[in-house]
Amino acid sequence: MTRKRVVVAGLGDVGILAAMRLARHADVVGISVKPGLVSGQELGVRLSRPRDWARDYWIPFDRFRRLDRVRIIQGALTGVDLAAKTVSGRLDDGSTFTEGYDALVVSTGVSNGFWRRPTLQSAADIGGDLGAAHGRLAAVRSVIVVGGGAAAVSSAANMATTWPDKRIDLYFPGERALVGYHPKTWQRISGRLRDLGVGLHPGHRAAVEDGFAGDEITSGPVQWTTGQPPATAEAVLWAVGRVQPNTDWLPADVLDEHGFVRVTPELEVPGHPGVFAAGDVAATDPLRSSARNRGDALVARNIRAQFDGKPLRSYKAPGRRWGSLLGIQRNGLEVFLPTGQAFRLPSWSVQRIVMPLIVRRGMYGGVRENHPSI
Repeated sequence: MTRKRVVVAGLGDVGILAAMRLARHADVVGISVKPGLVSGQELGVRLSRPRDWARDYWIPFDRFRRLDRVRIIQGALTGVDLAAKTVSGRLDDGSTFTEGYDALVVSTGVSNGFWRRPTLQSAADIGGDLGAAHGRLAAVRSVIVVGGGAAAVSSAANMATTWPDKRIDLYFPGERALVGYHPKTWQRISGRLRDLGVGLHPGHRAAVEDGFAGDEITSGPVQWTTGQPPATAEAVLWAVGRVQPNTDWLPADVLDEHGFVRVTPELEVPGHPGVFAAGDVAATDPLRSSARNRGDALVARNIRAQFDGKPLRSYKAPGRRWGSLLGIQRNGLEVFLPTGQAFRLPSWSVQRIVMPLIVRRGMYGGVRENHPSI
């Protein structure tokens, strides 16, 4: 019997895991604008300790053993013919390509600031971006972080930890930050921020021009629509959550009013059997939580079931966000549960068990040594 072909559009955190799971059962083609996994996670560690971040979150594709069976194309997607079951794209040299599929996984993610962009990049480009952002922040004496989500909170905490002599201020629009998490989570994190000397400024909503996506570190004063006087610092990090789905290559009839991919409870695109979506790009629920709750596993399972004529399973979204907020620290890794409770994995267990055994060997199926230099 001829093996089915699956195209995985986007090889970020979700796409890469889906491709690995499917490669044992089908011919898989992965399409990515990057030459490796460049995760959108842990912005704070990325900015303050880029070498540590690169070790765990920037991994060339050829280091993943379970991707050896996946044919990878580095290119930008430009369109899809859902009737003919083909996707098309453009390579870095300007030439084009077309790939047919029996099943398609849309996992192209979202754009969010300068750290998550759907641009074709080489390894040197990625390293240059990491070094430039770190160097820009290392050189200043004061930083304003604008935003109330996990990226903003993590950035403020990690910068204050790495550079205790800097003045770090976090401005957010509500009474508390991390509104998608249990209130107890913010209580614990806000205490940590205060201990680090971070200035907390609730009730500040930034005046942001239309079209501004926070894709650069600025230095000008920050204006507020909530009546406060402008705030100034030598550097301003924008983490205001202006997320844009990377779906300009898809037809409008498969997208919701915000440009995210509409999906059924089975993560299948309505009216298009064999087309699935998972991760930040999929409109599963208000939190688009399949990115953090094994949407990759469900998509891979449902594609195999569909090929075999078996029933598909449904995705169940959690009510609140959960997970690590500050990333790996010197004293270990703290994980917050949906209930607001937290537990800490000591540093020795993270370095000897969690990352090498649970993540690299268990989740990824083996990762070869050596990582890019910055």
